[in-house]
Amino acid sequence: MHFSNFTMITQRVSLSIAIIAMVNGTQQPGLLNASTERPLAFTLNHSNRSIKEFNTGASVYEWSPETQGIIFSSISYGIILTLIPSGYLAGIFGAKQMLGAGLLISSLLTLFTPLAADFGVILVIVIRTVQGMAQGMAWTGQFTIWAKWAPPLERSKLTSIAGSGAAFGSFIILCVGGLISQALGWPFIFYIFGSTGCVCCLLWFTVIYDDPLHHPCITAREKEHIVSSLAQQSSSPRRSVPIKAMVRCLPLWAIFTGFFSHFWLCTIIITYLPTYISSVLHVNIRDSGVLSSLPFIAASSCTILGGQLADFLLSRKLLRLITVRKLFSSLGLLLPSLCAVALPFVASSYITTIILLILIPGTSNLCDSGFIINTLDVAPRYASFLMGISRGFGLIAGIISSTATGFLISQVGPVY
Repeated sequence: MHFSNFTMITQRVSLSIAIIAMVNGTQQPGLLNASTERPLAFTLNHSNRSIKEFNTGASVYEWSPETQGIIFSSISYGIILTLIPSGYLAGIFGAKQMLGAGLLISSLLTLFTPLAADFGVILVIVIRTVQGMAQGMAWTGQFTIWAKWAPPLERSKLTSIAGSGAAFGSFIILCVGGLISQALGWPFIFYIFGSTGCVCCLLWFTVIYDDPLHHPCITAREKEHIVSSLAQQSSSPRRSVPIKAMVRCLPLWAIFTGFFSHFWLCTIIITYLPTYISSVLHVNIRDSGVLSSLPFIAASSCTILGGQLADFLLSRKLLRLITVRKLFSSLGLLLPSLCAVALPFVASSYITTIILLILIPGTSNLCDSGFIINTLDVAPRYASFLMGISRGFGLIAGIISSTATGFLISQVGPVY
């Protein structure tokens, strides 16, 4: 599960680091797709030399900041289209097939992205949208698996380890993406991580099972531990979903609001962090990628440590379950927001800017032990369905934030 999350986030973020080399940096901003456009990273130091240095003969396109914002957000449109239906269907037909199929489709489309870019921006948007649909299938199917595999007192730890794959994947793609672009050309960013996804698919269909009862490799003692710890969860075969009760459930609306707030900030950080570092710290694409990767080491570490701490507090009965979820949700929303608000005021300080950029994803991932897994506590029978709705709220925030950011940069320029 950790590897699948790693793979999907690298495929999603690949464009954020590649686009610095993909887009013509010598033009001035203008109308959408006009020949006078320049890229979102339009304040790169020595941008003309840097782009020529790193594109290594690969194609360069003239996409305006507005166009780039649409491309970035298109994958979120696709994810929204499949989140709810895939979450429901995963509970019926099994998450193994749903997640595996989504991962395979996403990997193949990643391999096809460089060719699609040569055919035009419209095809890139279509590819990213379909890729989003495939990843939507994969993201929500995970919670159907955890509902059958994760004992209540180990959920925070297990889901945080799996979820840390996304942060670690962000670190890897941002760290090596610029190096790959420099050495081989930006298309190889997509070729390498698309191929990695295909390998992950082989492992997924080989070693993953929908529930412990059908897994041939785990011990009888481990199987008994998992099954007995989940014995009190609903096992009713009834497939109807209590929509009306869910609509009236205030805890669910609190979860939805948390997802909206969390994804708003995270989408901006993941999408525009390389550009922000390039613009503020005035570094080339290689160094921008390396610096952009540092915050996600903190994010991966905080995700795992947060899960360990949450389960420690629960197992020792130091805090109630509801208190633990509220505590980690509050810290995961409040701390990164304060760091983000402080960024414009410390832009002149290199060290302080890097520290705040590291703290934002790190503290934000404390939410993984808060509202992000709270559907497993509130309604484990419908965890995938509710996760689909929750991520839908989050992705709506991601679409708005990434599109609005591109528009604001295009209209008012950098304000660092």
